[in-house]
Amino acid sequence: MTLLQSIILGVVEGFTEFLPISSTAHLILASRLLGLEQTEFQKSFEIAIQLGAILSVILLYWRKFLNPQVLARVITAFIPTGVIGFALYKVVKNYLMDSEGIVLWALFLGGVLLIVFELLHRESDDAAADVEAIPYAKCVGIGLFQSISMIPGVSRAGATIIGGLILGLSRATIVEFSFLLAVPTMLAATLYDLYKNAATFVPGEFGVLAAGFVSSFVVALIAIKFLLAYVRTNTFIPFGIYRILIAAAFAFL
Repeated sequence: MTLLQSIILGVVEGFTEFLPISSTAHLILASRLLGLEQTEFQKSFEIAIQLGAILSVILLYWRKFLNPQVLARVITAFIPTGVIGFALYKVVKNYLMDSEGIVLWALFLGGVLLIVFELLHRESDDAAADVEAIPYAKCVGIGLFQSISMIPGVSRAGATIIGGLILGLSRATIVEFSFLLAVPTMLAATLYDLYKNAATFVPGEFGVLAAGFVSSFVVALIAIKFLLAYVRTNTFIPFGIYRILIAAAFAFL
């Protein structure tokens, strides 16, 4: 992988991490377009550069993490994902991330589900309107929904947002909580993967990883602000349509 290719993938990651369109799927498909093979380093790269996007959340929301009520809810929601992710790590990395069929089907079906959900969902008047007001039981439920996103193509953001809406949170609240929950989730995934595989990297690969990390961080700052503005007056139906179209296009190719 060249520095230019790593920067391109970092841009893809930064833009897609917090949108309900699956950053992992886009990284896998973008790697195919760039002619990159799914080597062990490539898989680790696709996991690790997500940390750049997560750093943008820390920069924008660091005050939230100093609030004990918010932090306790984020940790509670992370626990189910952490346990399930640790148990299924090898399955996800060695099998699911190698299957373009799984990625494309997850993109397509996720798009259909997103559209159907938005057409049927009606936000209740008593929806939780603040992260601090989310009941702990619902935090666990959101964590379980997030764990579905271990299937490449599902979308971590999409799974948590839909899960939160189903559980009765307001749209703005679950979008913000999804940002916050991404921090421990992706931090744990990245550190665990680097612990398992960093010893196999050659010196030049660390520079490639750093370039992807930086580009991911910069673009994610823009993507977060875009999504926060978007959800105030729009549904996720356009993202559902996009998922269907991109899945169909890659299946055709």
